[in-house]
Amino acid sequence: MQTFEYTVGGVTMKVPTGCMFTHIVRGSGRKITYQNAGVDCAFVGAMSSGFCNWRIDFTYADTSNRHYRTSRGKTHSECKIDPMRNNHPQTLPRYGKACAHLYVNGVRRVSQCHHITK
Repeated sequence: MQTFEYTVGGVTMKVPTGCMFTHIVRGSGRKITYQNAGVDCAFVGAMSSGFCNWRIDFTYADTSNRHYRTSRGKTHSECKIDPMRNNHPQTLPRYGKACAHLYVNGVRRVSQCHHITK
């Protein structure tokens, strides 16, 4: 995750180096039994004030990269150093990819995708 700054209520927040965005998908074929995404910060990153006004969305696209579903997360106004979200088990209608996206103050900051194949 790249270092970035954003402003909340006139205060500039800086997310330091040392934070990683992780996305876990478990299952078989088009069946997803577990999906989770979140931020892990280590060392200096763990001492920052974290992410404010954040949300995590899950999106799904077919093998032609056509988006067909979004599971939009709730926007959290509190600041957290380790934002995380689980998504419900599901069977996808098509093969393709499952992605997770972290938004901070309404701006997508990082994404991670997994290909869902036979």
